[in-house]
Formats: sequence, C-alpha cells, structure tokens
Amino acid sequence: MASIESIDIPAAHGRLEALLRLPDDANEACAWASVICHPHPLGQGTMHNKVVFTLAKAISNAGAPALRFNFRGVGRSTGVYDEGAGESEDVETAIAWLGQRFPRAGIIVAGFSFGAWVGLPVGCRNSRIHALIGAGVPTGTLPMAPLDTCAKPKFIVQGSRDEYGPPEPLALWFQGVSEPKSLLIIPDESHFFQRSLPILESAVLQWVQDLMAAGAD
Repeated sequence: MASIESIDIPAAHGRLEALLRLPDDANEACAWASVICHPHPLGQGTMHNKVVFTLAKAISNAGAPALRFNFRGVGRSTGVYDEGAGESEDVETAIAWLGQRFPRAGIIVAGFSFGAWVGLPVGCRNSRIHALIGAGVPTGTLPMAPLDTCAKPKFIVQGSRDEYGPPEPLALWFQGVSEPKSLLIIPDESHFFQRSLPILESAVLQWVQDLMAAGAD
C-alpha cells in the first residue's frame, strides 16, 4: 500500500506545500518518479483536485513516486499567483527537489488543465524530464506551447466534450506536437472527467507501465 509524505519544498518565494506518494518498494534508487501539476489557482485548483489525485495514484501504482504540490499562493505555499511565469518556476523547483530525492530517476511531468499548460512546456525543456502526461489540455482557452520540437514521449487524455479544450483546437494543437505522442479521447466526457476517473486512472497506469517496460529494454 502506498504511503504519503507531507513536505515543504524550499522555493525562492519561501516554500511549496507538497505531498509525495510512495509505492511500497520506493527508495532513492527508483528508476522513475513524477511531478503532477494542478489546475488553475484562480479557479480553486489545488493539489487535492480529484484528477490530480487520480494521476498521482495511477503513476505511483505503476511504481513511480508521485509528487503533488500547490502552486505559489495556494494552500500553505507562499507567494502569489503569477499568470503562469512564476508557476513555471514552481514546476522547475519541484523537479529539482524530486531529482535530488531520486537522483537516478527518469522524471515524468503530468498536469491537469492549467497544470498541463504550465507543466508540459517546462517538461519539454528540462533535461531531467523523460516523459509528459497532459489531462484536459486547455487548448481552447490558453495559448498552449506547440511542443513541436519535443522528442520526449507524450500522452494526452481528453474528454470529447471538454469545454476548455474542445475537439477542433485540441486536434489542431496535437497535430503539431512532435512524436512520440499518444492521444486518448474519452467519449461523452467533460473537462473534469467526472464520470471517467477510473478510465483515466487505468489509461495512465497502462501508459506508464509501457513506458517503464520500454525503458528497461
């Protein structure tokens, strides 16, 4: 059974409040670990969001420690909302902390909604990141980075009725994303995956297990 550690990650603005979910056999020699980014702070997004929790659960059940954290100004994290620029720095801070905790790990960055908008570009340019997961990518409301030169494995999960990332802008954006990439559209589902959290969990679990298996070859 997974265990949870409550952590304060030192940051330039003070601290990031975080939770680290550890699989049973996790240790400092883990081959994989992950950082999960939450939805929009101004929309009451936190690391306790159900989609964020589901992503962390799926990745940790695959065998990789999963770090959720609150962006600046959320929960006990210090600082104030910074329209994505400061939040990108927060992702970098979380990655650096996780890399020190698990120095041999290939790190996955996962994000839901605003967390995908911030986390995916950071993951592409950070050399410690080996793979990316986006859920509810907000292609209809935020200017998503093109990810057209990012050669890291990418998995996108979207509801077919996502009001913040509807089919047409999502398809246009995804077409420009470089390989390797995978896309799962869940039929009749909205942005928040209210009816499909088990489907999301199963899909992410399988994708991460396949990623790990490929890395072990």
